[in-house]
Amino acid sequence: MPVLDLHSRQPNKENQLVAALTSAPEVTQLQVVKAIYGKPTAANTRALQKLQSRVRTKLLNHLYFLDHSDARHLVSRRYELECLDLLHKVSILYAEREYKLTERLLQRCLRLCKLGEFTQYEVQCSRMLRSLHMERQQPIPYKKVTKTLQKAQQQLTWEDEAEQLFADTQLALNGSVAARRAVLTVLPERIAQLEALHRRARSFTTYNMVYRARLAYEELQGNFQEMIRVTSAAAKRWRDGKLNARRFDLRFNHFVSIYAYLRGRQPVQGLRLAEEYTRDFHPSSSNWFYFQEHHVLLALHAEQYERAQELMAVIMKNPAYIIQREAALQRWDLYRAYIDFVLPPPRTNAARYRQLAQLVLQLPEYSRDKRGHNVAILVLQLLYFLRERNLEAVLLRLERLRKYQQRHLYEATTIRSRLFLRLLQLIVEKNFDPGQAADRGKTLLQQLSDTPPPGNAFAEVEIIPYEHLWELVLKLLREGVPVPLTAELA
Repeated sequence: MPVLDLHSRQPNKENQLVAALTSAPEVTQLQVVKAIYGKPTAANTRALQKLQSRVRTKLLNHLYFLDHSDARHLVSRRYELECLDLLHKVSILYAEREYKLTERLLQRCLRLCKLGEFTQYEVQCSRMLRSLHMERQQPIPYKKVTKTLQKAQQQLTWEDEAEQLFADTQLALNGSVAARRAVLTVLPERIAQLEALHRRARSFTTYNMVYRARLAYEELQGNFQEMIRVTSAAAKRWRDGKLNARRFDLRFNHFVSIYAYLRGRQPVQGLRLAEEYTRDFHPSSSNWFYFQEHHVLLALHAEQYERAQELMAVIMKNPAYIIQREAALQRWDLYRAYIDFVLPPPRTNAARYRQLAQLVLQLPEYSRDKRGHNVAILVLQLLYFLRERNLEAVLLRLERLRKYQQRHLYEATTIRSRLFLRLLQLIVEKNFDPGQAADRGKTLLQQLSDTPPPGNAFAEVEIIPYEHLWELVLKLLREGVPVPLTAELA
């Protein structure tokens, strides 16, 4: 439990509160009350709540001064905020009846909205200009801006319809496996609807909805080569100036591209691109961690374990690492455990070895979701006990894998996982003889190599490809077969 001693260092209570929450994010309200006010009374708790409200207001006011010009952030953000800033100012000026300056700023804002294809703000600007010309009795500019408004409103209607279609699809894609399977059947029709809307609107927003829906459809089908083609074509259009440079998120395109190389079993090419693309992601953003997750996996799939180890060191030094969601931290723990297993850190001491063992054994073995990392966790535990030559623990993990296969890996899309688990069962059938297991598993291994990975809706994540894991299993057996614990004690 963290102990906070802030009285002597921070005379200002607002500074004390910020220091408390910064130094120990997991601190409880009771601990903060005691650190700032001395006693955890009801009055002091109410005082803390008021203090929190004041500090929150001051922090929110600082949002106006954030710098959004860094190219490693979402490119559209700076241009969108510029439009919003002008709209905020002209609203105040219009209320103060400062019409000349209001009109100049509105015209400027309207130009920026059109350059950035921010149709919703273009509608707002046009409406305000229409009201302004009406107030000033200016019929010619009034008619002109009315036409602009009508055109923008029609454009916005098409864009709203496209965004609604995509939002409905994305909601299903982020849901359960069953929901993703269901949306797969209707995606071609929705893509056709989005394309029809784009032909009418010809705007960046409708293009973006079509582009993302196509990527989602190809991902669900496991058509990763087509994803590479789509992202490459988009990047070329961006370089040729055919996509709005103020709106197109090149980072997202980079991310999807290396993900497709990873899942499409082209890790060497993907790793090369990831090394190039990493400079376009700001280390303070959550997108940086998502990108680096696939960067690490590419290094592991390319069997460049030293590079994966270097990347993990950089990732864990990022100050934002510890504030990620619990699920993300568990994934990083799993990746780190695999890296440390295949490439133990130099001079691994007994404490580090115990830490690795504890990490492996404490990873949650199952989740309610019937996809993801369940097989990877059980396989890692199996590898650990194979290296420990603990026969009882090895047999227990193999039995758990067998049961998991029976319950969750029964569909055609899980064939890679099923083939690999059948390979693992061979080591028991062949009495842990690596030569016999390798010989008996040749046919299964060839089938595994010939089987492409399924789409994202159905896949278990292969942190290290199953083919490489099978070689690692055989290597561990060559170093020594598992023995009963009683035999070791004897």
